[in-house]
Amino acid sequence: MPTAHREPIKVAVIEDTPALGKLVRKIVDAMDGIETFGVWENAEDGLKAIENGGPDVILMDISLPGMSGIEATIQVKGTHPGIDVIMLTVHDDDKKIFDALQAGASGYLLKNASPDDLCRAIFEVRAGGAPMSAEIARLVVEAFHRPASSEASQAFNLSKRETEIVQLVARGLANKEIAAELSISVETVRVHLKHIYEKLHVRSRTEAAMKYRDSLERAPWNKQ
Repeated sequence: MPTAHREPIKVAVIEDTPALGKLVRKIVDAMDGIETFGVWENAEDGLKAIENGGPDVILMDISLPGMSGIEATIQVKGTHPGIDVIMLTVHDDDKKIFDALQAGASGYLLKNASPDDLCRAIFEVRAGGAPMSAEIARLVVEAFHRPASSEASQAFNLSKRETEIVQLVARGLANKEIAAELSISVETVRVHLKHIYEKLHVRSRTEAAMKYRDSLERAPWNKQ
């Protein structure tokens, strides 16, 4: 709940769908303790309007014409780190979620969030929280439960067997040792390695091992 006698939280909205922008303005202005700073349909106009500061919170769509919401968030946090950004979007895949959070977003709501959830998120983010729709929070938890090797395999579309082989290559095992470890023939290992090279766009086992290790380090929870 908003505290009495406190300045209202100023909220900027950057949303390319005019009807939704108007709806969000209506929801925000109807709640005590928060008010709309302005509504823009693209990031360029929104960023220009807040060059000298102004809003406390920005509700930012990801899929904007021109500059994306993620790019805009990076700029906002670079010039005005005190402004909190909440992504308001239809996207619910974990890559976009982690990209947005890495860019500096403090919250992530789906556009089907209720008016109460939207207003609650604004108060929460100003109190130091990280509001997320329930669906988004579940995806984040599931992503952290997945092993890094699974993330890397999905990124390169590796099969289970190919993943096992590239892991052993990364450990320094030779083809004969890999064959013995997996109870397959050396020729089968060679065939799988050929497919691995094609998928990783490399030409040697050393390059394959390095690229696979690099992908593990780039898993969402390892990003700085």
